Amino acid sequence: MLDDSLLENPVALADADTGGLLRSAATAGAQLRSTAQAAQEARLEALAGSRPRALVLLRRPGSSGHAVELVAALLGPACPVPVVTAEVAPSWIGPLDVLVAHTSDPGDRELAESVGHAVRRGAEVVLSAPGEGPIVAAGAGSARLLEPRVPVPPSLDFPRALAAMLVTVTALGLLKADLDVLATDLDRELERDHPSHEPFVNPAKTLALRLADHTPLLWGTDPVGTALAGYAAATLATHASVIVHAADAGEAARAVALQRALVSGPSGGADDIFHDPFDDPADGASGALPAPPRIVLLSTADVDPHEAVMRRAGRDWPAADVLHPIEEVPVGAPGGALRRAVLLAARFDLAALYLGLAGAVLGSDRGAGPDAAWRLYGPA
Repeated sequence: MLDDSLLENPVALADADTGGLLRSAATAGAQLRSTAQAAQEARLEALAGSRPRALVLLRRPGSSGHAVELVAALLGPACPVPVVTAEVAPSWIGPLDVLVAHTSDPGDRELAESVGHAVRRGAEVVLSAPGEGPIVAAGAGSARLLEPRVPVPPSLDFPRALAAMLVTVTALGLLKADLDVLATDLDRELERDHPSHEPFVNPAKTLALRLADHTPLLWGTDPVGTALAGYAAATLATHASVIVHAADAGEAARAVALQRALVSGPSGGADDIFHDPFDDPADGASGALPAPPRIVLLSTADVDPHEAVMRRAGRDWPAADVLHPIEEVPVGAPGGALRRAVLLAARFDLAALYLGLAGAVLGSDRGAGPDAAWRLYGPA
């Protein structure tokens, strides 16, 4: 069981965060701004007015695949050009197409082959990647390169991957994404999620406590929310070793056995008022009780989440937690769905880090130098 007091102790969290992950997560806004600057230097505005035959978004290991799914969901069926998501460049790619790819691995040989193929075929290539290695060499000076300028671990470069795709689709006129507005939204969210803020005023810590000691069921109420659920599942697995079920709410409603289990609940489980935790089998023992589920509905659209769930699933889960940051990004705000998705992605990153670091503290000496939090985070 997670000790709630750990999340109220920034010094203990600072001592556990030996890799500076919280500081890296706090650069999300800076990643957006630096990518926008790199796009200007790569003259992405030259793409304005062109209408590609197809937009090809490459899914590579890491954050890239989740950014692809989110952008594809944002473009949706109304996009005036076909959007192709693939692992490698399709054989038919040519001078009328635009290919976008992101990676943090400069030695990704498969991506290097795709970039080389697209360049030889005359396609427009936008590449977010380190400035050295076979991938950049494959671009042969023809690819528009967006080099990383804010160093972060690959597990926390989702903002950069997303920004590279957003600046491209914005230049093509397929979507309007103001990276400066998004970065400002992120700065506000990350300030609220600061390690020194107590859980009752810290959305990321509140989310971490709601998910702790549960099996999260993250279900999107709209296509963007579903793409976000996939990213949230990945960051929870990466930073907190939490196993998550991520799905569209309509898909989840059709998982018959899962819905039956939710209705019946764990007999004699931890939610039972007569349950005695000292009667539980030891960890790893046969018959150990599973972590109780926690349904979280992720919503980004300008509609009531429960109404959206009824339309998609034909039923609702009234007891579910709802993440719909309508107060931070009001109804009718320009780019509302994108802004809410980016905000929630950052919140899940911090929640996952808090869960992971709190777990590390549980297994170590909680002592820390008196100025540890100040050194790592600076003033609140």
